[in-house]
Amino acid sequence: MQKTKAALWEFLQGLGKTFMLPVALLAFCGIMLGIGSSLSSEAVTDNVAFLKGEGFHLVFTWMANTGLVAFTFLPVLFAMAIPLGLAREDKGVAAFSGFVGFVAMNLAVNFYLTAKGVDFEDEKAVEHYGIADVLGVQSIDTGLLGAVAVGIVVSLLHRRFRTQRMPDALAFFGGLRFVPIVSALVLSVLGLLIPLVWPTFNGWINAVGRGIGHTGVFGPFFFGMGEVLLRPIGLHHILVAMFRFTDVGGSGTVCGDHVSGALNLFYAQLDCSAAPDAAVTDATHFLSQGKMAVYLGGLPGAALAMYHCANRRMRPEIKALLVSGVVACVVGGITEPLEFLFLFVAPWLYAVHAVLVGLGFLTAAVLGVFIGNTDGNVIDWLVFGVLQGSSTKWYLVPVIAAVWFAGYYFLFRWAITRFDLKTPGREDPPAEDGDAPEHGGERKEDPDGTPGGGIPEPARELVAGKYDAVAMLEALGGAGNIRSLDNCITRLRMTVVDAGQVDEARLKKLGAVGVIKLDGHTVQVVVGPQVQSVKDAIATMLPVG
Repeated sequence: MQKTKAALWEFLQGLGKTFMLPVALLAFCGIMLGIGSSLSSEAVTDNVAFLKGEGFHLVFTWMANTGLVAFTFLPVLFAMAIPLGLAREDKGVAAFSGFVGFVAMNLAVNFYLTAKGVDFEDEKAVEHYGIADVLGVQSIDTGLLGAVAVGIVVSLLHRRFRTQRMPDALAFFGGLRFVPIVSALVLSVLGLLIPLVWPTFNGWINAVGRGIGHTGVFGPFFFGMGEVLLRPIGLHHILVAMFRFTDVGGSGTVCGDHVSGALNLFYAQLDCSAAPDAAVTDATHFLSQGKMAVYLGGLPGAALAMYHCANRRMRPEIKALLVSGVVACVVGGITEPLEFLFLFVAPWLYAVHAVLVGLGFLTAAVLGVFIGNTDGNVIDWLVFGVLQGSSTKWYLVPVIAAVWFAGYYFLFRWAITRFDLKTPGREDPPAEDGDAPEHGGERKEDPDGTPGGGIPEPARELVAGKYDAVAMLEALGGAGNIRSLDNCITRLRMTVVDAGQVDEARLKKLGAVGVIKLDGHTVQVVVGPQVQSVKDAIATMLPVG
């Protein structure tokens, strides 16, 4: 039972992590689309005459078209990214098989509908099945859910058949070559089932979306609060993806095309000259303008409160930590480096923070702020707010952020002093370790006298840097304690033999922001934006296979 639970945690965390690759591309493409569409629109060029020049118009139109890459091909990107992220070896074959499986599924759907005599021009049939053009094939638009299903199935097939041996006469088709073959076969069969179950399943999803829509501004409130509450266990990506890319986040018609998902609606509207209707504005309430109260105001206020509450002699030491956290939050939209500074010392304060994030979403919805995109950072505010004109009500964001800044500052300052919370700079002095060096004990030396003792080069580079990968591995219980290792945007994710061997205090001393033990075998270590380098360095010290 315990092994099953650990495996489920590992799978769900891994699945959420795989979303980050297409989402990162989506964020970039969104910025390209936002800048290109705004600076090539008549509303802007009429006021800024030089932008009407042919050269400018071509450049900004090119930017807008480039931004459509992720939006137009989003499902197939997920179908490839999920097996790519879940595969531990031969990732390229896994991604290729994801594409093959996605196409095979849609061709099978087309075969079923054609064989049944469905008229692709009949509006009732189109509405019943959800027929749409998918990669040039008349199929059923299963959106993100279909792509996720393909990705999961292909990842399981890849794991099972990656080393498949075939009889001598068919040996050419064995091993890695068999993975896309079996993926095409299995997904083709599953594609025949989709027309039988999708109309009912899609009806359920639409019902959930309508139910959330009927809650009005409280829908965004609960969404924002839920995202924050799920963040410590790393499952918030799944919740966010449901709202961004499926009918749960809303659906409507934009410039004649039916679109599902809050983010899809927003991007479609960017490329449409018509004014947004209620479906688009309501869906956008689940996007980044709801985060801006906290990301641009609240958490920086909390950071300032933690700085002022720190012991004076410790302030110079924590200043860089807090400033880097504020920059990551305001510019990058990454909140974990700040949130994890108080999550573990005062979980109740983190719960209050979640409510305040929800209130930020509610406030933006009530005031009609229409900015959109994904990150809630200052870049989103400039590109999707300021550059799009006053109709976005971007000018309200600094006012809201200022209110949240003051609220967080006074709330955190009161809570820290009233309950003597051990936020950065207020910790008890650490006990002396005797002869233990600062970074994880005595270091061996190579024959040439340099420190390392056989440590691979990437790990050795980090020994002298901000993070000591060698010492961090020791604090994790050593290479023998780690079963699997991966990372998301800010944290190491791993399954271990025994979570009790993980030295939480030691990891924090080595620069980790926080350590989360989900159970006896599932551990996350919050590192920050440099987590990829730390993970790569630790991975070089783990046994292969």
